[in-house]
Amino acid sequence: MNMKQLERMKTGKGFIAALDQSGGSTPKALEAYGIKKSAYKNDVEMYELIHAMRSRIMESPGFTKERILAAILFEKTMDSKVRGLFSADYLWETKGIVTFLKIDKGLADKENGCQLMKPIPDLEDLLKRAKERHVFGTKMRSVIKEANEAGIKAVVDQQFAFGRIISAAGLVPIIEPEVDISAPDKQGAERILKVELLKRLKSLDSQTLVMLKLTIPEEDNFYEELLELPGVLRVVALSGGYSREEANAKLARNHRLIASFSRALSEGLNVGQTQADFDRVLDESIQSIYLASIA
Repeated sequence: MNMKQLERMKTGKGFIAALDQSGGSTPKALEAYGIKKSAYKNDVEMYELIHAMRSRIMESPGFTKERILAAILFEKTMDSKVRGLFSADYLWETKGIVTFLKIDKGLADKENGCQLMKPIPDLEDLLKRAKERHVFGTKMRSVIKEANEAGIKAVVDQQFAFGRIISAAGLVPIIEPEVDISAPDKQGAERILKVELLKRLKSLDSQTLVMLKLTIPEEDNFYEELLELPGVLRVVALSGGYSREEANAKLARNHRLIASFSRALSEGLNVGQTQADFDRVLDESIQSIYLASIA
């Protein structure tokens, strides 16, 4: 493990930029950026376009360590280059930004009000490649849609089972049991989730570090107790479909919770913008999310 990166993730000020849209969410991300499906013929062209968008974000002068601690990358982004360097090397060597890799393969069908992750058959190889590419950690997402104890327990069990494998491989896992912002009893789901998280976190051995990526809670500072546990490196928040303005306002009320935004980060960016306009809009977005993260 890179100790400089570990110290940065432990003590640094800023937030995590999520640049990890996968095959399923890439068309929506491109459309929001002003690129319609008719602009590409196949997946190869689609991934080239999304990498060009991500590269434009990463190369922008406002995208630096002063406000951004880390970036979450999609597998194809990890294996692609920016200015002649693999993405993780470019971000760390040029910008001082730590990287994480999205490793999940999407969501299984809903069961007991929740969606577990699909199997990750190539996990061992993927973790090995992440280490070779100088990635610091991983991220994996499940979704909680109802306040169902059995479903939420299954989500947390699966997340920590993968987390132990990832930690043993020398990477820091970001555990992401997202609570859907439209869940009929979101607050009830969050209460069950916290109980289950506390059980698993208190049973971690002293050598294991994890991060948590959680939906901004209904009750302000609800997850503060998790931050006090020795095995928790950081707790970060996903925007979950909230607009950037709403996500920032909610985040600012949760002290020590920092952002890990995707859609909210790229909101307002467009392929047709001049470089000056693109850099200005992105800089304003980064600044607003940074301020909400250090509130």
